[in-house]
Amino acid sequence: MSEYERWLKNALDDPDLTEELKSIRDKPEEINDRFYRDLEFGTGGLRGVIGAGTNRMNIYTVRKATQGLANYLKKHSEHPSAAIAYDSRIKSDLFAREAAAVLAANGVTAHLYPQLSPTPTLSWAVRTLHCDAGICVTASHNPAKYNGYKVYGDDGCQIALKMADDVLAEIEKLDVFGDVKRMDYDKAQSEGMIRPIPDEVTDRFLDEVMKQRVFQEPCGGLKVVYTPLNGTGRVCVTRILKMIGVGEVTVVPEQEFPDGNFTTCPFPNPEIREALQKGLELSGKVRPDLLLATDPDCDRCGIAVNQNGKFVLMSGNEVGVLLLDFIARSRKDQGTMPERPVAVTTIVSTDMAAPVAKKYGIELRRVLTGFKYIGDQIALLEQDGGADRYLFGFEESYGYLSGGYVRDKDAVDAGMLICQMAQYYKKRGKTLVDAMEELYQAYGYFENALMNFGFEGEDGMIQMGKIMDTLRKRAPAEIAGCKVSGWSDYEASVTSGGGKIDLPKSNVLEYRLENGGKVIIRPSGTEPKIKAYLSARGKTKEESLALIEKLRGAVPALMK
Repeated sequence: MSEYERWLKNALDDPDLTEELKSIRDKPEEINDRFYRDLEFGTGGLRGVIGAGTNRMNIYTVRKATQGLANYLKKHSEHPSAAIAYDSRIKSDLFAREAAAVLAANGVTAHLYPQLSPTPTLSWAVRTLHCDAGICVTASHNPAKYNGYKVYGDDGCQIALKMADDVLAEIEKLDVFGDVKRMDYDKAQSEGMIRPIPDEVTDRFLDEVMKQRVFQEPCGGLKVVYTPLNGTGRVCVTRILKMIGVGEVTVVPEQEFPDGNFTTCPFPNPEIREALQKGLELSGKVRPDLLLATDPDCDRCGIAVNQNGKFVLMSGNEVGVLLLDFIARSRKDQGTMPERPVAVTTIVSTDMAAPVAKKYGIELRRVLTGFKYIGDQIALLEQDGGADRYLFGFEESYGYLSGGYVRDKDAVDAGMLICQMAQYYKKRGKTLVDAMEELYQAYGYFENALMNFGFEGEDGMIQMGKIMDTLRKRAPAEIAGCKVSGWSDYEASVTSGGGKIDLPKSNVLEYRLENGGKVIIRPSGTEPKIKAYLSARGKTKEESLALIEKLRGAVPALMK
């Protein structure tokens, strides 16, 4: 019996799957796309298109992954427990309940948020409830057809490679239908194996966020338009803005409440202007100081700034550098800067962070892409008795965190800090755009850009592998007419000069150019695409942008 036929016979618990399988009976390409592989489980857990088959997000792939996690936990804990959260995506609540039912059947106590909740509150729940693991059902900022399943360790950080490999080894032993235990949900609740996470846990989370505020003075003079992009941010973000005394908050009505279809923002990513269109339209009427946007699981935060009546979108790199400077400046002025302070960012984030950190005597650590690596650095500082040394961490993809209370990026914290920063500069007659221009004038005009190259289906995965293999074997001698002065291969952990890279192995290639520019290429860990990160520095903004445009024109040739 083919795997397709086996699923048609056994996948009966979700009628949507049966209907989908029947609809593709005579479509071999559709069948192949759903069954040519198992949905990949790694340090990011699972992520894929919702639907039927081994290469899709559905109750069976979720159950199987959870059974593997349960088997792992039982080997490492006598009385294991896990926290579970979920976002507004299609079937997120169902997947969360199914995960809880599998854990319960295996003797693992499941602490489940009874309503959708931001990703950082999952990290918080793992830590505050002393759980052995966490599960967050989310596909972050992906389009509506996606969902995902992130796994966290007992430190509240997304799992590292060793744990991911061990959990995967357990998953690979299982048959998706025959080897998965599941307990009736209501029975598991009545027996205390599934426990709702009380509201006070969220209240305590917000109290911890409040401890990260830079100054005590209320932001009474600030006017904000906010959009949760139909996700999980509405309750926590509006509460934290009220707690810091923001004078006026207007929520975008079309995007205020949960909607997994994301009808007004097909790509619910605050990095993309189209996702903010409704917010920008409302801002044109309300005329706030700031438009604030959080992605569906509320771990990323984007902004647009009212600059003389025009709303200017600021990049993740710009906001990260602004926050680093603002936090450091304020802590120094208040005499609260810790000894030997540390900031953390990623290898693909702006080089501008280095001179800003140097100005304030901050040690800047660079880690691989993914906020779990920033979380790892917080954990290392804590283990060494220097938890208070951690000042701030950010990544170019709009993720920020200013404290060690959680180990993932937190848009609740970011929204609070950004509003405090906007208030600080407003009192001095400046906008965040003005403040950024001052930093550019002080440190140079650093420009960054991101290019995405999509590769769908089985053929696309093969093509992505070939591109990375070709680049690894034959590094380009020049890019955009500029000589490549050096390269780094993060999978081989070596540089062109024979140096060693002291980071976990990762499929990333970096090319440094003689003119100070840089190109970093890596496959996405969550989507079928290759990402190219471009950076340039010039004496003027125009010079930097011109260098970026040259790189934009040259990089597509590397993808062949």
